[in-house]
Amino acid sequence: MKPKKVELTELFYDLVFVFAISKATSLIHHVEDGASFLGHFGMFAVVMIVFLNTWLIQTVYTNRYGKNSIRDIVFFMVDMALLLFMSNTFAGQLGAWFGPFVLATGLLSVTLFLQYFFVYLTTKASADKQIAQSFMLILGIRSVALLLSPLLKIEWGVFLALFGILASWLLPLRFTKVMHAHPINFPHLLERLTLITIITFGETLINIAPYFTQQTFGVPSLLIFGSVCMLFMTYITQFDHYIDEERENETGVLLIYLHYLVLFGLSLVTVSLSFIGEAHFDKQVAVNCLYIGLALFYAGILLAARYNRKNLQLTFGVVTLFILVTLGGFCLSSLNPDLLLIALIAFGVTALNSTNYIRYLIKRS
Repeated sequence: MKPKKVELTELFYDLVFVFAISKATSLIHHVEDGASFLGHFGMFAVVMIVFLNTWLIQTVYTNRYGKNSIRDIVFFMVDMALLLFMSNTFAGQLGAWFGPFVLATGLLSVTLFLQYFFVYLTTKASADKQIAQSFMLILGIRSVALLLSPLLKIEWGVFLALFGILASWLLPLRFTKVMHAHPINFPHLLERLTLITIITFGETLINIAPYFTQQTFGVPSLLIFGSVCMLFMTYITQFDHYIDEERENETGVLLIYLHYLVLFGLSLVTVSLSFIGEAHFDKQVAVNCLYIGLALFYAGILLAARYNRKNLQLTFGVVTLFILVTLGGFCLSSLNPDLLLIALIAFGVTALNSTNYIRYLIKRS
């Protein structure tokens, strides 16, 4: 399959997500203690789903129908303005930012709906009309739910908003068969997902930067940085070397959903690496957060093996080693959750898993 060019307007659109992901991560980055972490994480998860789901719906639209036309560019700019506003709404108590956030999200859903509506009006292909109808249904449900929710009492409003958000997140699974009629351009989707993941790695680097001041720099700083590097090496080994980019007749649904695991996992790793250096924060909660994040990240990596080239299908031994090393790291870190020890074990876990993956690539290639 001939790769579709990633336009500069798409990269410009991605820039707003640097800010959006940073603001979303701040929901849990500044939690004062472990006891309140779970509630803040719930809000973070919902906000991340909104941002990622919005980005992915736009990316899939551009993949199939985008022409970098004036109309496409105008929609990009309008969406960016709405995303910037959304990113600045969630601060303080939920009741203070719920209304503005969901209203802006509802308007963003309408702009996405309109893009598919124009496809439905202009295309003559029955397959594209079906795909457009499917996404119009998904985005219509999300738009109505989000635009109505601020009008209700906060309890019912939150419930309706969550329904709309989760529906738009999960309903694409219902229309996988329809999407087969017009497969995505696999190299383009892979490149776009890789770029948004690199943006998230950038957020991780920003969050570990406080370990590299004159007052805080030390062995833990290098170990934490090394852990991030090892995660990056694992990711690019899988997505830059293992995957068969010439795949055809793909919907990309699995590739999209496994990236939710990768991006959620990486976000959890990001905040946990900050937490382990804070004296007031419960170190065991930080360890739990770190290894849940690593588990999600590695789960996404291993699921991506579905797209690997034939000579690079993963063996039971490779997968088992990932599980045992990560589980062992969690158990050892829980015995004595000290900053240096946590950082040392985390580096050991990420280095062993990355080395295992790279060694397997070299051996099979």
